Amino acid sequence: MSLKAFHIFFIALASVITLGCGVWALKTYSSPEPQAWQLWFGIGALLVSVALLVYGRNFLRKMKNVGYL
Repeated sequence: MSLKAFHIFFIALASVITLGCGVWALKTYSSPEPQAWQLWFGIGALLVSVALLVYGRNFLRKMKNVGYL
C-alpha cells in the first residue's frame, strides 16, 4: 500500500470516527440530564470531521498526478 493510499484511507477513517463521536455526544446531550462537555465535544468533533473532509479533498486535488502504487 502506498503512502498516498494509506493517507486517503486514514483521513477517511478519521472523518467517519469523528463524525460518529460528534453525533454520539450530541445525542447524549439531548438526554434527560445533559452536561455541557457533551455539547462542546459534539460540536468540536463535527468541526474536526468537516476539517478532515476539506483536508482530504485538498490532498486529493494536490496529489492527482501521483500514482497509488
